[in-house]
Amino acid sequence: MSNVAQQAIGSGPQTQNVLKEFLTFALGGEEYGIAIQGVQELRGYDSVTRIATAEDYIKGVINLRGVIVPIVDMRIKMQLSDPTYDQFTVVIVVNLANRVVGLVVDSVSDVIGLADDQIKAAPALGVAAESNYVIGLGTIDQRMLILIDTTALLAGAELNSTEKLAA
Repeated sequence: MSNVAQQAIGSGPQTQNVLKEFLTFALGGEEYGIAIQGVQELRGYDSVTRIATAEDYIKGVINLRGVIVPIVDMRIKMQLSDPTYDQFTVVIVVNLANRVVGLVVDSVSDVIGLADDQIKAAPALGVAAESNYVIGLGTIDQRMLILIDTTALLAGAELNSTEKLAA
């Protein structure tokens, strides 16, 4: 077994530098990453059932094998440019605090492993409430990833409102 594989599974002499895996995706011209542990599946973007009273970033709901799943457009939620939907648009189905939510992104790239020394602290931007979901910046080769905590991004009342949609 290679050193990298040993680090990834936490065995071997270098357990302090265990790789953390992130699903990377594009959103508004930037590259983001979320922890792979919460990802349930990837789906192409399809039509949703719109809920009239939902926030504008909640596109609606889908029925996923008997589970009603709220669909959140990440471009709208993160106040990026207007979304466009094409053949590359993907829904990342995640499990957040025991709630299943679909996240619409421009495209999905790959799964990468980052060691602790490849993850830098998120910069202080002066607007803590607006960026508390950024957990750090990952660097690999010439790429920089904005690592986000999806639970923090959709925290509190927003997760409760998606729970009401799914009920």
